[in-house]
Amino acid sequence: MKKLFAEFFGTFWLVFGGCGSAIFAAGFPDLGIGFAGVALAFGLTVLTMAYAVGHISGGHFNPAVSFGLWAGGKFPAKDLLSYIIAQLIGAIAAAGCLYLILSGKSDFVDVGGFAANGYGDLSPDGYSMTSALIAEFVLTAFFLLVILGSTNERAPKGFAPIAIGLALTLIHLISIPITNTSVNPARSTSQALFAGGDFTGQLWLFWLAPIVGAIVAGFIHKTLFDKE
Repeated sequence: MKKLFAEFFGTFWLVFGGCGSAIFAAGFPDLGIGFAGVALAFGLTVLTMAYAVGHISGGHFNPAVSFGLWAGGKFPAKDLLSYIIAQLIGAIAAAGCLYLILSGKSDFVDVGGFAANGYGDLSPDGYSMTSALIAEFVLTAFFLLVILGSTNERAPKGFAPIAIGLALTLIHLISIPITNTSVNPARSTSQALFAGGDFTGQLWLFWLAPIVGAIVAGFIHKTLFDKE
């Protein structure tokens, strides 16, 4: 249960901090943090919670990461479902908190995009489904390669959260205009549930592409890099 609570709180912080920065601060008049600020916020959430609870649960905070670690031989299949459920509950709880805060604004009408992920008309810059699939697959695969490499027993000790947090920052710097950046099915699900409409209809892509990318990276690491 300690591991599941760690995954709950870690995923909650990722969604609350990352999506919260996009909802409240990215476009704030004159002082908005912009894409770079949102990208950094996502990286900081993972970095801080990896140090806070990563030693308890492994610091996945993302169903795709759990699948990738399983494919890389670093996580047992029997724990996949419980981890994913804990991550989803944490993400949805965070989105609920964001909704409560946003709905208290004086001119609140609806949640709008709510930092949800999308392609086509729902892509921030109009990128197609194919572009979104490629971006989410490739970026998640490299995210898992960084995670698996930096946490390998032969890697320098104590620096993995920094590498992982910076990798997630870089991923967002690349892909916010494409899909609003997922690489995390739990994060995508929580926001789509509140944004509703076509966002929920496109949610399949933000489960499929990250999970397949993560699994491919897990097998690549296990086959090519996790050997003397």
